[in-house]
Amino acid sequence: MKQSMKPESSNSEWTSRRRLLTALEGGIPDRVPINTYELAGLNSLDWYNQQPSYRGLMDYIRARTDCITNWNPQPAGDRYIGTERFLCSDHPVEIKTRAEKIGSSTRTTHVCHTPKGDLRSVTQVDPRLYTTWNLEHWCKNTEDVDRALSVPYEPARYDASDYPRVSAELGDHGIVMASLGDPAYLAADLMSFQDFLVWAFEETEHYARTVETVAERVMENLRRQLACCPVDLYRICGPEYMTPPYLPPSMFERFMVPHLRKMTELVHAAGRKVRLHCHGRIGRVLDLILETGVDGIDPCEPPPDGDLELDKVKRRCQAHNVSVWGNIELKLLEQGDPRQVRAEVRRIMDQAKAGGGFVLLPTAAPINVPLSPRTEENYRAFIDAGLEFGQYQ
Repeated sequence: MKQSMKPESSNSEWTSRRRLLTALEGGIPDRVPINTYELAGLNSLDWYNQQPSYRGLMDYIRARTDCITNWNPQPAGDRYIGTERFLCSDHPVEIKTRAEKIGSSTRTTHVCHTPKGDLRSVTQVDPRLYTTWNLEHWCKNTEDVDRALSVPYEPARYDASDYPRVSAELGDHGIVMASLGDPAYLAADLMSFQDFLVWAFEETEHYARTVETVAERVMENLRRQLACCPVDLYRICGPEYMTPPYLPPSMFERFMVPHLRKMTELVHAAGRKVRLHCHGRIGRVLDLILETGVDGIDPCEPPPDGDLELDKVKRRCQAHNVSVWGNIELKLLEQGDPRQVRAEVRRIMDQAKAGGGFVLLPTAAPINVPLSPRTEENYRAFIDAGLEFGQYQ
């Protein structure tokens, strides 16, 4: 564990890339890195950079923050896209879709023909929101799960031809991060959240078998993704599905920890870093998370959305040389005012800045179009306060 209480010194310039990697490794850079989560300023194809109402904010972000470009190599076969939640397979599978307009929204019905019978899901998108609503999940019961997994597994083939563009646009102004779903989450997401909880509690062994099947596929695909084009950082998403009060720590230990550890080991073997993304109440599972060997954790939400203040998270993580990323809440950026944002950033710095290993980060990102002037003003205040209160030297 790094114990230095002074910033790392060097004759070389502090770039955003160096600053982020230093914090990720538990060190002390020249200042606390500031990242705006999904708002990646230096990827021209990123959704936020395509929206006119976000242009002013994205220019501000590019000029003053430390970029993390969210990018994964794409599955080479189109048939894989849209089905990875339950297949994780490149095996050809027929999926028929039917779209209809519901007001300004588009509702799409998907029917997948599996060897054991058809599955159906329904999604909806609205041009005013950057999200996809799952109105009907692929699986409603364990028989549907068995149908989903009856599709033969073929390892994914990845296409990294877009990476040179991403790398050139980013330069030394940040790092590239890929996102991964853990096996327990991918299995759970076959169903609606309430149906998943019933499945996990009442048919635990069936759920366990499903997770093991998905895990084999996830690990092989991760090996291939790392071999195709390793990036700087891998964010594992999904553990919040198994935190209290939804499920007890014993289930987190059984269904999350072994697979998170294995994924982390694979990424570390490739010389890259892992950040665990987990919303909600992490207090009773934080020690289990730290056992997995991850290098960082986000977004570390404060009470009442979480159950630990950031200073307590920082002390426990620092003992394991795990970096902390957080934790200004999106609801403050959307509903507060600049004075409140400035005060909260100062409080967060007081809680987590000391000793390094900390990145200032919102807990989520706006999804509305157009971007509200209040949200933009608060984001600017967040960035300015981070620069003011985040200096180490």
